[in-house]
Amino acid sequence: MVDMAVIELSRLQFALTALYHFLFVPLTLGLSFMLVIMESIYVMTDRPVWRVVTRFWGKLFAINFVLGVATGITMEFEFGTNWSYFSHYVGDIFGAPLAIEGLMAFFLEATFVGMMFFGWDRLSKRQHLFTTFMVALGSNLSALWILVANGWMQHPTGSHFNPDTMRMEVTDFGAVIFNPVAQAKFVHTVSAGYVCASVFVLGVSSYYILRGKWVAVAKRSFTVAAAFGLASALSVVVLGDESGYTLTDNQRMKLASLEAMWHTEPAPAGIALFGIPSMEGRKTLYEVKVPYVLGLISTRSLTGQVAGIDELVVKAETRIESGIKAYDAVERLKVNRGDMAARAVFEEHKLDLGYAMLLKRFMPDPRKATPADIEKAAWTTVPNVPVMFWLFRAMAGLGFFFIAFFGAAFWMATIRRFGCANGFCRLFMRAAVWIIPLPWMAIEAGWVLAEIGRQPWAIDGVLPTFLGASSLTVPQIWTTIIGFTALYGTLAVIEVRLMLAAIAHGPIEDRASGGTHSQPAHPAYAAVPAE
Repeated sequence: MVDMAVIELSRLQFALTALYHFLFVPLTLGLSFMLVIMESIYVMTDRPVWRVVTRFWGKLFAINFVLGVATGITMEFEFGTNWSYFSHYVGDIFGAPLAIEGLMAFFLEATFVGMMFFGWDRLSKRQHLFTTFMVALGSNLSALWILVANGWMQHPTGSHFNPDTMRMEVTDFGAVIFNPVAQAKFVHTVSAGYVCASVFVLGVSSYYILRGKWVAVAKRSFTVAAAFGLASALSVVVLGDESGYTLTDNQRMKLASLEAMWHTEPAPAGIALFGIPSMEGRKTLYEVKVPYVLGLISTRSLTGQVAGIDELVVKAETRIESGIKAYDAVERLKVNRGDMAARAVFEEHKLDLGYAMLLKRFMPDPRKATPADIEKAAWTTVPNVPVMFWLFRAMAGLGFFFIAFFGAAFWMATIRRFGCANGFCRLFMRAAVWIIPLPWMAIEAGWVLAEIGRQPWAIDGVLPTFLGASSLTVPQIWTTIIGFTALYGTLAVIEVRLMLAAIAHGPIEDRASGGTHSQPAHPAYAAVPAE
């Protein structure tokens, strides 16, 4: 029998390290391309103030970049230490995108990041802009390959189970790369990172304007962040809609759960704005719905139907019964590789083998399952509906809020109303400082939503999570959780102190650095007009 305490603690440890790592990734993704925009303006206009703008935000990018790399490396080791059977079972597929990420994207970043930080006075302006662009490209390519791997976990296309090796193997690597779930997750995730960086830049710039410090730099940064953030916020919502569309074909249980749709509704289904779903009663106690919207988003039609949880559980029961036949065939092939009858049965039912594995949570041999056992296992395919329901609404609500927020910022930047002493503009800039944490909250909620929605699967429909863990003990896992928490807590304090110190120091260039375009730390410089 599976020790679920070990499984849940292993999940907790990986979740903690992943959530911590993901505090740095979005800001890195967004700041990298904002630096490209700022430096491009400097190259085109040859105005020294834009050099100061770029170097200041580059300093904050560097602090964040280092912590992101350090915490990301730890996670890759956890696949071997905490999820050894997962690594063995799907390593041929899952490991390939991660290897490409290291060889292509990470090495690209590592090659150019030093040139970007230390090459200001050694490279021409266009050469340095090229290095900045390559760092941004490398950062975003890293996200692409990591999300290709994660997208395959959500929708394992281009692969099959080989009964001779007892492992999953690649059959079409192109299908793995161009997995629709992976592509939708990539564009949605990087857009969220752009929003995160835009809110950060806008908040810090607003702080400077309110304090009357480095106003010329702050106004220009505010303008770039407002325009970049508005475009990014719009893309997050649009691409989130595309992600919902991919769920209809590939992850129907996740879609039904985040809408707390227990029963299949006549097409087109409505979307719930508010509700109180209950796992115990398997129903929603109260809800407010808008007709037709969910059907239009999910199926792009008025006739497409969105399956409910109850119907999907019945389908899961059917797949478990089919999977038991595949499991029995695999066991026979272990004894006799030449058993052609067993191989024929396996080929007929192989797509459902993972569903039979769900029974291993309750018994050693799935072939001995009763109808009651099959029904019990089928209901484990339903994730935590109340958590899914509310996380999605919190994330979506923040997404629409950011559109309005950046719309107001873009209006302010367009009419140059930065310095109004009272009224809306000053209130907005104060709010901009306080809402800096909100995009991180939305992004972390989105990650939790995606991963909880995939449960009970490590690989959707292929490998249950409880079968992927290493043979560890509870004390061993608690020791590493405490150790990681202490280490990451220390790193978090260092990160925040460094970022706050850099912001407090401000966009001041050091004359002693030898730069030919250094700007003096003179009060008059802060008064240079933004126009």
